[in-house]
Amino acid sequence: MCDEKAFADHDAFLGARGELSRREFGVLSAGVGLSLLWPGFAAAEAGAPVVDAEVLVPTPDGEADCYFVHPASGKHPGVILWPDAFGLRSAMRQMGKRLASAGHSVLVVNPYYRKTKAPFLPEGASFADPETREKIMAMMGTLSPATHASDARAFVDHLDAQPSVDRSRKIGTLGYCMGGPITFRTAAARPDRVGAVASFHGGGLVTGKEDSPHRLIPGMKASFLVAIAANDDEQEPEAKNVLRAAFAKQGLAAEVEVYAGALHGWCPPDMPVYDEAKAEQAWSRLLVLFERALAKSA
Repeated sequence: MCDEKAFADHDAFLGARGELSRREFGVLSAGVGLSLLWPGFAAAEAGAPVVDAEVLVPTPDGEADCYFVHPASGKHPGVILWPDAFGLRSAMRQMGKRLASAGHSVLVVNPYYRKTKAPFLPEGASFADPETREKIMAMMGTLSPATHASDARAFVDHLDAQPSVDRSRKIGTLGYCMGGPITFRTAAARPDRVGAVASFHGGGLVTGKEDSPHRLIPGMKASFLVAIAANDDEQEPEAKNVLRAAFAKQGLAAEVEVYAGALHGWCPPDMPVYDEAKAEQAWSRLLVLFERALAKSA
């Protein structure tokens, strides 16, 4: 969950190990380049050549500034990447580029486009800073289940209009932190097109509210990967069981796993609790999911 408890866990973890704070990591990454700090960048460079661009995607509420990256030739499955609460930034662009090098046409979106262009925070911004925390929470407050679904439909339509996207294959979506529940709403908004969903340390997948993302599962036609942080599981130990039962009831293929020892935010390379080994494990499972589920005819 992207909340003060999660970031308190971050601080305790880093303090115990004497490692860089998120702000210190951000300053370093700004100086030497995130790509040099992230092992996954080498994998991306070794993959297929890619073409990338900053694009504007029309939506019912305006134009969303996004990053679009795809292999330099051919048609490939479309993918929508929903960032965590820190929004569209260099780390998310690099993750999109790595995924594109593996053979996907990837749209990395700015979920906050209604209020600001990306990035809306400086490199190294920390949730522990009151001003930064206020900005993040204010931006998150501009989103809702309705905006999630509306944007999802617009992004799917945009991908389907691109020459590099193979419309005979399903679309995939992945999300981090707050992006996790948005992936569920994406699958529910366009079940005819979305065939693979991956949530990494997604918060609020199971709530007691009527609009809880897990309640949308009956309307989905996708395969799932739900990678859960250990400290998120400690706060909501029943969530994984509710998800497994809901997927099973609908006959949907789903891998729901708690990553032992991983803290909320362990996947993006610019987070203070980034865990290379566990992030690579989660990434490998993502590629397996997409290879299997996006091969299906749309």
